[in-house]
Amino acid sequence: MSVRPEKAMSLAGISGVDFSNKTTSELNEQFHKVLNDGMHGICFSAYEEGQKPGDVLTEEQIRRRMKIIAPYTKWVRSFSCIEGNELIPQIAKEFGLKTLVGAWLGKNQKLNEEEIEGLIKLAKEGFVDIAAVGNEVLYREDLTEEELLGCIKRVKNAIPNIPVGYVDAYYEFTARPKITEACDVILANCYPFWECCHADYSLMYMKEMFYQAVHACDGDKHVIITETGWPSQGEDYKGALPSPENALKYFINTQIWSKEEDIEIFYFTSFDESWKVGNEGDVGAFWGIWDKNEKIKF
Repeated sequence: MSVRPEKAMSLAGISGVDFSNKTTSELNEQFHKVLNDGMHGICFSAYEEGQKPGDVLTEEQIRRRMKIIAPYTKWVRSFSCIEGNELIPQIAKEFGLKTLVGAWLGKNQKLNEEEIEGLIKLAKEGFVDIAAVGNEVLYREDLTEEELLGCIKRVKNAIPNIPVGYVDAYYEFTARPKITEACDVILANCYPFWECCHADYSLMYMKEMFYQAVHACDGDKHVIITETGWPSQGEDYKGALPSPENALKYFINTQIWSKEEDIEIFYFTSFDESWKVGNEGDVGAFWGIWDKNEKIKF
């Protein structure tokens, strides 16, 4: 989640597929066509009903869910290297998928150490194609910029032949030039929903977010959208309306743009996860393409 409420939505016009004359049935049909054509990448949500971060994931549940998503994506993104999450990239490789593997960093220094060591170990064993050192750490203010820079440098020194980056909201790479400089690749989260964007303008707004991240590094570094999506259920967020129809349209537009302009996007997310209600409100549980019971939602 990357909420930036002070940012006003000022775009005019509608970009993307013309959905105006499509029935619900036609919209679902187009969704399945786009899904079957395949995604660049997807964020892997592993926690089953009743689980939350801190619970240990099993090989069986990871393998079961990986089997569901593998036919539709080339890459998988994971968020942690401990508590069973280290199995995600290993199993992804068995399915022939590439991996963006993250070390989750927070306020707990002991866990941070375990995460970094886990990431380095997985990379040295050949399970990491891109390494992400932290996710929205600066947004949450869990570490200082200098602390994060130290972590990034440590991982880069340990695995010099693997691209290393840091994941945060797109605007952080403009605000934090030292972080941008330290990254081999820019890993930007882009959420029109969390910036109160009406669904009709969401694709245009996501493009604006992406190109702001590109400009932050003067176009000299590869930029990947590491998270974007739209919830299918929940309360209106200041004009951004969660609904199955809006989620379908956003997914279709995102994937078509990704292919047409060769933009690498990791869609958020694979499965609904009930634990995410917390700070995100009720919409947090409904970002998946598949529901919490692993059934396709659309």
